[in-house]
Amino acid sequence: EHNSFSDFIKAAYKSQNTNYPKFFKMDYLSKLAFLAADILLKNEPLDSEKENNMGLVFSNKASSLDTDISHQKAIQDKNNYFPSPAVFVYTLPNICLGEISIKYKLFTENSFFIFERFNAEHLITYSKSLLDANKAESALCAWVELEGENYEAFLYLVSKEGKIKHNKQNIITLYNT
Repeated sequence: EHNSFSDFIKAAYKSQNTNYPKFFKMDYLSKLAFLAADILLKNEPLDSEKENNMGLVFSNKASSLDTDISHQKAIQDKNNYFPSPAVFVYTLPNICLGEISIKYKLFTENSFFIFERFNAEHLITYSKSLLDANKAESALCAWVELEGENYEAFLYLVSKEGKIKHNKQNIITLYNT
């Protein structure tokens, strides 16, 4: 229904009754990752009064390139030189992990990996290592990609007591559906 990512993400934010004032300061990649995580996590039994032991394992193919391009355009034009510190701040993909961590009090491991394409095997291997080493009780795994008006968010939770077997075929099947 929405013609632009900006319209879509604002409508999604409102429809989900998300309450996070810093949302409007975020770049598009962070908004996409944050809102997708919020939709998934708002029904999880997380304690808002204490630290939650959930790791974050995110990935995409372009890092924060969409935001980096906006920042470059702002500094490139010598006659209209107005680079925004707000844009520069979001030139790292780990910012979206930080915003999710702040809202849900996640103070455990988090990583953002860059791959040419969706890499189920790495999400499985890395999240399994967090769980096996007791560095996290669960992990939120994601592929969050944004380039202009093209965007994609695929997230899932994994724990030792998961509902489906955490293997490559199951994750690829979920990703493709």
